[in-house]
Amino acid sequence: MAASRIIYAGSPDFAVPALQALLDSSHEVVAVLTQPDKPAGRGRKLKACPVKTAAEQAGLRVMQPDSLRESLVQAELKALTADLIVVAAYGQLLPPDVLCIPRAACVNVHGSLRPRWRGASPIQAARLSGDSATGVSLMQMEAGLDTGPVYATVTTPIQADDTGGSMHDRLAQLGADLMMRHIDSILDKSLHPESQPEDGVSHAPRIVKADGWIDWQQSAVDIDRRIRAFNPWPVAQTTLAGEQLRCWMSALGRQPDSAKRPGTVLGIGDNALQVQTGDGVLLLESLQLPGRKPVSGRQFASAHDMSALVLGN
Repeated sequence: MAASRIIYAGSPDFAVPALQALLDSSHEVVAVLTQPDKPAGRGRKLKACPVKTAAEQAGLRVMQPDSLRESLVQAELKALTADLIVVAAYGQLLPPDVLCIPRAACVNVHGSLRPRWRGASPIQAARLSGDSATGVSLMQMEAGLDTGPVYATVTTPIQADDTGGSMHDRLAQLGADLMMRHIDSILDKSLHPESQPEDGVSHAPRIVKADGWIDWQQSAVDIDRRIRAFNPWPVAQTTLAGEQLRCWMSALGRQPDSAKRPGTVLGIGDNALQVQTGDGVLLLESLQLPGRKPVSGRQFASAHDMSALVLGN
C-alpha cells in the first residue's frame, strides 16, 4: 500500500511507542499534535511532554494548540491533507470539525477493553478495581468520550504483581502493535468497526494526588490494589506521626487479623511491615519518608520504635 499521510496526536509516555511504530513504517507522519509545555519541578520551568520530545528528535512538525476549536488551528490541520489522524492519550477531545478532516478516519488507541473504563485513567482504574484482565481498544473516534465503534482489541491478563507502571508499559507496546496490524485495513476502509455494547460501561476519571491516600479501614486486598495501581504516580500515601509516608510496594499478609485498630503496625514479616487493616493484614514492602530514599519495611523498622506504631495518624 502506498504511504499515507498521518497526523499523530498524543502527549505522555503511553503514546510514544505508537508514534515510533509509525516512524518505523512506510507511512508519513506529517505533524504531531501534543499538549502545550507545562511547569514542572521545584523551579516550575516549562517542560515538554514525552511525545513532543520524541517528535522533535525525529524532526517532525509539532503543533501545541491550547484548543482544537480555533479556526486557524483547524485550517492548518486541513492543509496537511491527512489520510488518518491517530490519537493516543492526547488529552483533548477532538471536535466534530476536526474529526471530519482526514480522508479515512480518526482512530484512538485506548488502554482498556471497550466499553469498560472510558476516560483519562483506564490503566489505574482496571488495577484498582481488581479486574482480571485489561487490554487495548483500537476505535473510530466520534464526538463522545471514548464512545466510538471498535476496530479491534487485544487482551492481557492482570498479574498479581502488576503495578500501574508495569501495565502501562505493556499496554503501550500492545497498543502500538495493534495499531500497526490494522492500519492499512483502516486506511483502505476494508475493516469495519463494531459499535460498543451498551452494557458494561464504566468511567475512569482523571487521577489526582488525593486519590493516593490510604484508608486503613479498607481491606488489605483493596489497599494493596491502591498501592499497586498508583505506582509510579501519584504513589499511595499515609501518615506517621503527622508526617507523610509514601507506600511504593505491598503484598497480602498470611497471618490472621489481630484485635488492634486498623493501621497498627504488628511487626516485621518477609522483610516488610505487617499492618492491620479493616480486613486482613497488609505487608508494606517499600516505604519512603519525605526527603529520603525508598527503603524496605525491615530497614524502616530498624530506624523507628515499633511499639504502638499506628499509620494514618
